[in-house]
Amino acid sequence: MTEFCIVEKADHIMTVRINRPDRLNALHPPGNAELGKVFDDFDADDDMWVAIITGEGRGFSAGNDLRHQAEGGERVDTPRGFGGLSSRFDMQKPVIAAVNGVAMGGGFEIALSCDLIIASDKALFALPEPKVGLAALAGGLNRLPRQIGVKRALGMILTGRHVPAEEGYQLGFVNEVVPHDQLMERTLEWAGMITACAPLSIRASKNVVYESLSMASLEESMDNDQYESVRTMIKSEDFVEGPLAFSEKRPPNWKGR
Repeated sequence: MTEFCIVEKADHIMTVRINRPDRLNALHPPGNAELGKVFDDFDADDDMWVAIITGEGRGFSAGNDLRHQAEGGERVDTPRGFGGLSSRFDMQKPVIAAVNGVAMGGGFEIALSCDLIIASDKALFALPEPKVGLAALAGGLNRLPRQIGVKRALGMILTGRHVPAEEGYQLGFVNEVVPHDQLMERTLEWAGMITACAPLSIRASKNVVYESLSMASLEESMDNDQYESVRTMIKSEDFVEGPLAFSEKRPPNWKGR
């Protein structure tokens, strides 16, 4: 049972809805800790291949619940970071952010922690922390420049300005903008395209992409022997099933092992 989010699992896809709509899904330490456990469970569940995170009501997440902090509310350890995702660097399964409205501060940092961002045409993004004497230290200052380049990132970071979904797509941190009432339908289509692929191939691909970003040498990054995820993929039953299904002109029966 969860208190601050709604979790659904079906067809190898876990959907998580942040459920604090009265605070525009702003998150406090107990909420972050709960989401951390939810994604721990996702990572450990062999039947779950893709996760989607979105928000209940009219917002994705307004970020840190400053009211809870100001009122001296409960503080708990949140080792996986904001939304249970911003400090999670070891999960090879893909996560999609379905941004249904405001994604401010920590809310935007949750979305940036995901591998894909599908945005409603009503979505709005910002890192407004400098306007209240803070800084986006849950990965926003680190991820955004890596994803869209330093100049464009600083154009958001140093002003705290609000960026609509279409501009986010043009800047490059949004994968697709869709009509608001089609957001979850389209996000599930993206998730379905991923689950149609071999899950171990997806995990190896994600792992190599992110690990490569930390290497200065292209040659070093292309040394497949250093990636445990690639070795696991090559040793798997799916590594045989894929070519076999192709040669037999039938859909593959992926097992994830």
